[in-house]
Amino acid sequence: MTCSSTLKPGWSPMTIGLMVLGFIVFWPLGLAMLAYILWGDRFHSVADDARRHWDQSAMKRGFQSRDFQAQGFGRTGNAAFDEYRARELKRLEEERARLETMRAEFDDFLRELRRAKDQDEFDRFMADKGHGPSRDAPA
Repeated sequence: MTCSSTLKPGWSPMTIGLMVLGFIVFWPLGLAMLAYILWGDRFHSVADDARRHWDQSAMKRGFQSRDFQAQGFGRTGNAAFDEYRARELKRLEEERARLETMRAEFDDFLRELRRAKDQDEFDRFMADKGHGPSRDAPA
């Protein structure tokens, strides 16, 4: 015998108990459970309606157009502004690349600094234990 329990919207002892427990623990949980009891069977139809409206919308067609993806946000129709925007985007991309290079160099610097600090601490430990060169010995 298989036992499967699913929580279905509607007034059942389990949903009422969960709603009361939700109000006791944290009132928004109880309110959410009450909304699920009242309107839970409509959630799937609402999601389907939203998906259908999105599929038919002009915005989706705009997001999928090749010109929109190629140009970032498409042409405005004003040639001077489009040229200015292209120059600024190129400048910003070069600046981003420069900053990315600087960040990578700084990360390398920090990594080397941590390695040197770790090496110094290790050498000090070994010298204290008498297993390595003394602190006063040149590196």
